[in-house]
Amino acid sequence: MSAAKTALALTTLLAGCAVGPDYQAPMVDTPAAWSVDPPWHVAAPDDAMERGPWWEMFSDARLNGLETAAIANNPGLAQAGARLQQARAITTATAAGLFPQLDINAGALREKVSANRPRANYSIANVSTVQNDLTAGFAVHYEADLFGGTRRQVEAARASEQQARALLANARLVLSAELAADYFNLCALDAEIDVVAQNIAAQRHALEFVSARHDMGVASGLDLAQQQAQLDTTVTQIDLLRVQRAQYEHAIAALTGAPAAGFTIAPASASFTLPEIPAGVPADLLQRRPDVAAAERAVASANAQIGVAKSAYFPGISLGAVDGVESNLLPALFSTASSLWSLGLSASQTVFDAGRIGATVDFAQAGYRAAVDGYRGAVLTAMQEVEDGLTGSVHLARAAAESDAAVRSSQRVVDLANDRYTGGLATYLDVITAQQSLLANERQQAQIRGQQTLVAVYLIKALGGGWNRVVQPLTVATPTIPR
Repeated sequence: MSAAKTALALTTLLAGCAVGPDYQAPMVDTPAAWSVDPPWHVAAPDDAMERGPWWEMFSDARLNGLETAAIANNPGLAQAGARLQQARAITTATAAGLFPQLDINAGALREKVSANRPRANYSIANVSTVQNDLTAGFAVHYEADLFGGTRRQVEAARASEQQARALLANARLVLSAELAADYFNLCALDAEIDVVAQNIAAQRHALEFVSARHDMGVASGLDLAQQQAQLDTTVTQIDLLRVQRAQYEHAIAALTGAPAAGFTIAPASASFTLPEIPAGVPADLLQRRPDVAAAERAVASANAQIGVAKSAYFPGISLGAVDGVESNLLPALFSTASSLWSLGLSASQTVFDAGRIGATVDFAQAGYRAAVDGYRGAVLTAMQEVEDGLTGSVHLARAAAESDAAVRSSQRVVDLANDRYTGGLATYLDVITAQQSLLANERQQAQIRGQQTLVAVYLIKALGGGWNRVVQPLTVATPTIPR
């Protein structure tokens, strides 16, 4: 084999090597199934399918419009998109290091040379001259990646780009979930305000009734004062609820990229539709959750950085070539006599650096271990959030059924208390107590319904987003409440 072929084979062999560990995804322990109580049953989502706007599963036109506005105008989401563009640019710039750099140059210089400059030959006296120097040509520079340092840099940059893409998807998911949560909190407050308003109307009617009885001498002043105090207390509650509603309204304005001043959402009685949510199995989160995917890509990038750091142990080899022309006369610039060229190879090897390279490798290895711990933490957090959503949905479904029964019972107590008071069999304090109990139970009923919708939002977020088509759902049946 000739020397040229031997050198070529050796170069090819070295080019196929890259120092540092090859990446393997960290192993994490995931249970086989969720710890859900009956009557839930788990179904597997289709992870390969395109994920649509999950909020449309709630069948609320106002929410759909707000989500569209947030995705288009939210500054935080736009910032995450810009970070992805930066990551793509870094990948492109890093990958350029795998290829030779070609420069084309041209120059024109007119200069006067000093007669008193240092002599190159003491037998010949220097003279002062004025002359032109015209040059044109190209230069090639190539940093040979024999030990894979540049390839590891490209590997790290690509993993970072993928991480930025996952972070953008996570930012979109977090934004849409936060907006939906604020919106449903606002709707729940509207429902609660409506409950309190209805109670205020009923209590005013009761006040008129007691006042008429008082004027006829049938009711005491104490009865009238008690009903007035109850009405004043309830009016105070509705004002406090409106303060909370305004705060959610302002938060929604900020999320949709609108100034809070002048942004309003008209109160409306919303009928919450709980969507059918396919939960799958815990292992699905490793592919579905964008924050988990981002954490895994951070591990891949950190792993590649170990190879980048270790490549500094090996020599750097550079190849350079120049070809062009130079002349002091423009007509002779491209003549054969004006041609010039050079071809060279340089190598450098660090001999002593007081432990700098070793410290850099240690830093990269510690960064990898930190990224692995971050990935495992992200997986544990994801599984915790799903379990919270599943168990919360079960218990809230039971609480909703119990709350409905409590409201019905409280209404019967109010009716009985009014009848007994009218018949002279009870004091008005019994009526006041029944009114307070009814108001508390109706407010609790509205709050539980709002919490059910919030838990559904957070469960969808915990599972990594929504699905475009209906699959075998994870459902809950209404439990039988013992009496």
